[in-house]
Amino acid sequence: MPETALLHAHNIHKRFGAVEVLKGIDLDVQRGEVVALIGASGSGKTTFLRCVNMLEDFQDGVILLDGESIGYRVTPAGRKRLPERMIVAQRARIGIVFQSYNLFPHLTAEQNVTLGLTKVLGKSAAEARDIAAGWLERVGLADRRSYYPYQLSGGQQQRVAIARAVAAEPKLLLFDEVTSALDPELVGEVLEVMRNLAQAGMTMLVVSHEMLFVRAVATRVVFMDQGRVAAQGSPETLFREPGAERLRSFLGRFHQVLK
Repeated sequence: MPETALLHAHNIHKRFGAVEVLKGIDLDVQRGEVVALIGASGSGKTTFLRCVNMLEDFQDGVILLDGESIGYRVTPAGRKRLPERMIVAQRARIGIVFQSYNLFPHLTAEQNVTLGLTKVLGKSAAEARDIAAGWLERVGLADRRSYYPYQLSGGQQQRVAIARAVAAEPKLLLFDEVTSALDPELVGEVLEVMRNLAQAGMTMLVVSHEMLFVRAVATRVVFMDQGRVAAQGSPETLFREPGAERLRSFLGRFHQVLK
């Protein structure tokens, strides 16, 4: 593992019963990188993200964040799952934003952001409110702090979800198809927030079908196919010279967007 790698995943295998979804994923993410995972539905992208954040157990391999083993410790008797309290603490260092927002409907935008700051990170209510106010302003929602999710558009709800994730100052931020549930006219406002985070140096692992965004913002693109990393490289290289037939076929779906 390069010394500068923030995330190191080696030989990750994930099975659901007899079905092997991840078949030996190797991936390093350097500090400040924006790595985009692309590939057809069912290729394992979301499952891999969920393993990184220990929302899914994985059967083989190791994931290190800043040198710390995520989810498991290796013992002479084999791998042992860490106690849940330790996994919860690790999750606080790996933020994740889902496609379905996952906001608490009975809490305001501000309260959705402050909840984890007080309950998980132990910050005072006053400090949590100050942090929430700052991030809601950065995502363009300073005037919506007291609004409940049902009073917000889909794009606004997703921006609250992003504010909630970054407010905890994670080392790594995961995005799982965060625009897929949005109306087309709302996609741009969410991608702009992500673009700003990337420009600010946030380390990001992004699952997305927004190929223009991937081409413009990602520092590296990883093509997953049938549970494996099939190709990777810079957006310019991968999109211009796809090489493998399955990658060419996949990118062909976006020909009108990428031409």
